[in-house]
Amino acid sequence: MVLVMVFGVALLVAVLLSGLAARSVLSTSLLFLLGGAVVSEGFLGLIHITPDSDIVGVTADLALFAVLFTDGMHVSVPALRRSWRNPARALGLGMPLAFLGVALLTHFLVGLDWTTSFLVGAVLAPTDPVFASAIVGRKEVPARLRQLLNIESGINDGIALPFVLILIAAAAPAGHAEDVGLVPIAGELLLGLLFGVSLPFLVHRLVRFRLLGAEPRLQPLLPLAVGVTLYAACHLTHANPYLAAFSAGVVTVALAPEAKAAFEPLGEALAELAKFAALLVFGALLTPHLFGDLSIGGYAVAVLSIVLIRPASLLLSLAGTDFDRREKLTAAWFGPKGFASVVYGLLVLQAGIPSGEEAFTLIAVTIAFSIIAHSSTDVPIARIFDVEELVGIPDDDKATPRKATSRGTD
Repeated sequence: MVLVMVFGVALLVAVLLSGLAARSVLSTSLLFLLGGAVVSEGFLGLIHITPDSDIVGVTADLALFAVLFTDGMHVSVPALRRSWRNPARALGLGMPLAFLGVALLTHFLVGLDWTTSFLVGAVLAPTDPVFASAIVGRKEVPARLRQLLNIESGINDGIALPFVLILIAAAAPAGHAEDVGLVPIAGELLLGLLFGVSLPFLVHRLVRFRLLGAEPRLQPLLPLAVGVTLYAACHLTHANPYLAAFSAGVVTVALAPEAKAAFEPLGEALAELAKFAALLVFGALLTPHLFGDLSIGGYAVAVLSIVLIRPASLLLSLAGTDFDRREKLTAAWFGPKGFASVVYGLLVLQAGIPSGEEAFTLIAVTIAFSIIAHSSTDVPIARIFDVEELVGIPDDDKATPRKATSRGTD
């Protein structure tokens, strides 16, 4: 109950400060992260949470599913067909480069074996726009930039998962890991994709029957029912829930844009609640003992993976595209590590591999640094695009200045 009280107080403070946060470097995400750390055993000692506590895995899993489901609803299939090349570059070139770069740093600076180093690279490769919400959620930021970051982060979780599972199986001693092979992993991904596509399609067909249909006040609950059913079905059948969530969101908005419009306020609020709860629980793991266990080389890896590896890998992948320098730099910087990395890091810890605790400590510290860095810089960088609108600087694709507008808030 103490955890519930802490969450309620943190939520109240976050709502009261949300207006200020939308205009400054203050971050509501950081508030929950720090709130969890303050009440943990390392500080006030009000709650006791360990990485193997059920609440850690459940909250991170739910948050990631909810975020991916709502993210999928922001993907426009027609727009994606017109501009698929840039996301494909980020996923096909930028992500592998980041994966390789983190693995090399981990091996040479921390001293982990090659298999575990590549495992750390796979865990930290996915990105999460939740902690850069002012970039992907503000209309003053160019649509193609928002689309790039949203699609990249929505798909790379599913891409990284097979590598995480295979490397865990390769690193774990006999008897400590499940017998994981390429066929079972591919089956989980394909089953998740099948569920994510077929369930919204089935519901859409049912709604069109003359005797069926939701009355207006209950329409927002229809996508929610799809999401809850999908989440349970994936966990009961071991299908990949993250790929299912994202694909279900995409299919829902493609088949029924009105369903997205009805569900969006409720969905965004539920995703925010799940995110805040997961951040609070994750923050409780960030004790002084955890930070003290990380070596100097580990801290170097955490910092360099954020300020060097991600930016360099994405800049290389976007070379030759029609993004201007400002958009490339923004996309390169916003590669925050989020709930997918938390969930995958917990899998590493629970697999019983020889260097699992050391790998998890490095992963957790990197995620914490990323949340701090990215969630506190999204608003100032988003303002760069808006300021140029205000002063009437010409757009790169137009010869005439834009009409001056005032900055809106989401």
